[in-house]
Amino acid sequence: MKIEKYNQRLLAVLGTVGVIFLIVALIAFISITIMEHRRFDDDVETGILSDEKIEELQKENKREQVISYENPRLIDTLNSIYIIPVSHKTLNEQEEIGKTLNAFSSSDSYEPRDTRYSNQYYGAFNNLIVYNPKDGTNKKLFDKRVNFSLIKAEYFEDDILILMNVSEKDTYKDGVINLLDFKSLYIYSLRKKELKKVGIEGMDVFNFKFLNNEKNLTIQFGVDKNNDGQFEEYNEPTLIKRYDFYNGKLTDIIDEKINSDLQKTLEGTKK
Repeated sequence: MKIEKYNQRLLAVLGTVGVIFLIVALIAFISITIMEHRRFDDDVETGILSDEKIEELQKENKREQVISYENPRLIDTLNSIYIIPVSHKTLNEQEEIGKTLNAFSSSDSYEPRDTRYSNQYYGAFNNLIVYNPKDGTNKKLFDKRVNFSLIKAEYFEDDILILMNVSEKDTYKDGVINLLDFKSLYIYSLRKKELKKVGIEGMDVFNFKFLNNEKNLTIQFGVDKNNDGQFEEYNEPTLIKRYDFYNGKLTDIIDEKINSDLQKTLEGTKK
């Protein structure tokens, strides 16, 4: 009799545990399904437009997406060969297809490091002092009101360069100068004691990267397509250029024909 009661209790416990396990498994399955569904929706939302949508837009001579280039990634260290992935951005508002192409982007991923050492400092800055304790001299870099949050030092065999992404005008018209406003890149050479400014009027310096073991850089400029004085990373594209440190010139990296072909392919005007 006691054995029979024990078996009944054991079966009851096992049954309860089984029910709990099934409930937990069901909840987990539902959660995973919801997450996968949301992920799928996100993938669809950020993908390129369908052929049907493209046809509708072409009837009105409109487009909603523009090409955007990723940061150069080192693929061949010995020969300093880079690849530039191409992505796209979905605009907040449709625009005419004939409008000037200002669309070019960046997401950092792993790549082999070059031989330089670099350091970064984050905060809320409005100037920078270069101090020499040996002779007691100090030098401020800016004679105007500016705002920046990053100070980056890049070490070379013959020099140390200090780089700052600086806002100096209230382009967003919100009453303050901050990182919502357009930024320019400032480069200070400790050896030459020279400060250089790199920028394009009406654009934002969104990101920059040194080419392998060189002082030349690639710079991403954020394009303010809706002309509100602010670059919006998720809806507005970036233009990528090469900056020659020695002559101070900015040049295009992507050939104009390739740029035009990529945009036409994306918007469906190239058959």
